Amino acid sequence: MIKIAHSPDADDIFMYYAIKFGWVDCSLGFESVALDIETLNRATLEEVYDVSAISFALYPFVRESYALLRTAVSFGNGYGPKLIKRKGAKLKPNFKVALSGKYTTNALLFSIAYPQARVVYKNFLEIESSVLNGEVDAGVLIHESILDFSEELEVEREIWEIWRELSNEVAKESFSDEVGEILGKDECLPLPLGGMALRRSIPLNRAIEIESTLTKAVQVATDNKPLLSSMLLNRNLIRVNATQLDTYLNLYANAESISLSKKQILALDVLFALGERHSKYDKAIKASEFFIPREYAQLRNC
Repeated sequence: MIKIAHSPDADDIFMYYAIKFGWVDCSLGFESVALDIETLNRATLEEVYDVSAISFALYPFVRESYALLRTAVSFGNGYGPKLIKRKGAKLKPNFKVALSGKYTTNALLFSIAYPQARVVYKNFLEIESSVLNGEVDAGVLIHESILDFSEELEVEREIWEIWRELSNEVAKESFSDEVGEILGKDECLPLPLGGMALRRSIPLNRAIEIESTLTKAVQVATDNKPLLSSMLLNRNLIRVNATQLDTYLNLYANAESISLSKKQILALDVLFALGERHSKYDKAIKASEFFIPREYAQLRNC
């Protein structure tokens, strides 16, 4: 039995439930659990699950024990988490802010952009209320929370804007050849948010099969979005309404979630280099060096 963990937000549920509903042939025997992303990040540090959704910012910390999967990925492209505050409020350099977890990508980027801020960590569902009741001065909303929040609040800054500024600098200085080859003129790298990691102790042939199954599930889910969305809504498996679900899936569970592209891989490399530059990681790593070697399956069949 393979223990697979994902978050309870709409895009993860959407991508996984093609397996749950039996739309993808699966002889592996998956046992699933849904937990918030920071809980999954910390569980991955402790090697609790065979396969788990993680924040991409966590990966350098678990690279020795987990491989990085190419599928079920979420990136922002002109959008993403939002730093919100009460309308009209002025934030001091040392403002108090609620983040969804130490190892989230938004926390990494936030800490670089706002080094003097006083950070507290909360479940992402509690962040909006924490700002409204004055417990904190601001908070970073993630998941479906970015779609619908109180009219008493306003966006101070998009995490996407922070990413664009920080990544452009690193990309130009350290990845100029790759940028020239992969990106079009005035094109920005997508914001890496979350993906999946697989325990390295799993035999390689099984690891390849797991990644293949998950890739098929994301493909089938994407190809059948209207039907799958309806089934999830009818079973009350989603926290949002139909309109919000459609919007959210268009953002985070789409054709670009099926398998990492060259552009997305470059974005990961830039994220890891950015973290190393600001002393968040011990070294800058290249994502492609930590994928499962799928060519092994082809060699075994020769």
